[in-house]
This record gives sequence, C-alpha cells and structure tokens, in this order.
Amino acid sequence: MYLNLVQLAESFGVSERIVEGWIRDEGLPHTPEGRVLLFDRAQVAQWAATRGLATKVGFLAAASPALGASLRLAPLLRHGGIFRGVAAADVTGIFVQVASGMPGVTPAVRGLLGQRLRAVGGVTYAPVGGGHALPHPATRITLGRESGTLALILVPGGLDLSEPKVDEVAVTRLWFFIAPSPRAHLDMVGRLSRLIMSGVLREGLERGAGDEEILRGVEAADAAAEHRKPEGHA
Repeated sequence: MYLNLVQLAESFGVSERIVEGWIRDEGLPHTPEGRVLLFDRAQVAQWAATRGLATKVGFLAAASPALGASLRLAPLLRHGGIFRGVAAADVTGIFVQVASGMPGVTPAVRGLLGQRLRAVGGVTYAPVGGGHALPHPATRITLGRESGTLALILVPGGLDLSEPKVDEVAVTRLWFFIAPSPRAHLDMVGRLSRLIMSGVLREGLERGAGDEEILRGVEAADAAAEHRKPEGHA
C-alpha cells in the first residue's frame, strides 16, 4: 500500500519539508507518479528502522479493518457542518467554532483546543491538490472514541498558504478535522484523501452541489469502506 507526501509526513509527525529533505539527503524510497510522490509502506518502514526511527514505524502499519470501518465520516461532517462563502480572514474563527461544538469533550478541552487553533502555527493545512486541503490541529490530542469532528469550509477567494504547494490550483476547499486519537488521525487523513479523489464527490463540488448531495456522497464512501474486505481475504 502506498502513502502520498502528506500522509507520510503525518505518519511521522513532521512537515512535508522534512520528508523532502529525507528524500534528497537520506535516500528515502519513493516513486514519482506525475507530480505526485508515492511511498511504499514496507520500504519506508525498513528505511525508518535502519535510521533509529523504529518507534515511528508503528504509525506506518496499515489501519486495522475494525478502525477503518468504525470511523464514519458522514456523521462527523453532519455535526461539524458545511460552511460556504467564507472569507480567508474568517477561516480560523470557523475552526474554533467547529471545535467548540465538538461532542464528547469537556469545556476545558474545548477551550484548550480554541487556544491552540488561534495560536501561530496551531493549524497544519496540509494541501493535497485540486484546490483541497486537510487542515487540522498541529498538536495531536487524545479525545476519546466518541469525539472528533469534520467540517467542509468553502473559501471562494482562496487561501495564501505558507506550506508547500502540491499544484498551482488555489486552495478553496478545506476539510477541517479533529481526530479522536493519533492513530485515528492517520486513518482520517487516508480516508479523506481517498474521498477527495472520488470522482463523484469531486465533480459535485466543482458544479456547486448542495449540502445534502455532498453528505450523501460522504455516506456512500463510508458504506464502501465498511464493505471493503481486508487484503488477503476472499
């Protein structure tokens, strides 16, 4: 199984620039696919183990079927909401609003999240191409299985991000998420990346699909994940 640059950086808890440095200076195995870099999990795990990064290798293991199937994105999106016509200057406020309404956490934790999201460098935007990005808190927090949230924030004017660009398309679609745990965080990155690449959902967003159509598309992706069989099973 392959990871893209954003997913690999998230696996190690480092920036994309550090991963690019590993490619350049440390011979990190990778496969160019057009403008996208792909990384084989097994090759990366072996590379990491030989460089004293064995403690990180566990994050490269494929997510268990139970975790992938139980993490349903549609309920998180229904609770987090879809925000349209948001100005770039108001994006952080939306992040804080979504975090403050997250279920399963105490007011104290909501306050802490709000502080971290407002802080300089408190959000990693993680652009993934095609005008999409996966913003999330830069610091991982274990919240519990009943927590977590997802929101789609549409910014017609685009964002000027300091993070490395994946392509020349302006970032206008933010899939802001807070995962219930560090392991679930990696699973959400993978699920959201596949969701964004889904032709039906991508085409719907491009033609201005309504909220319910978007939610039905996410529900369909959830259903497909639940019925997907683990590798090696008939």
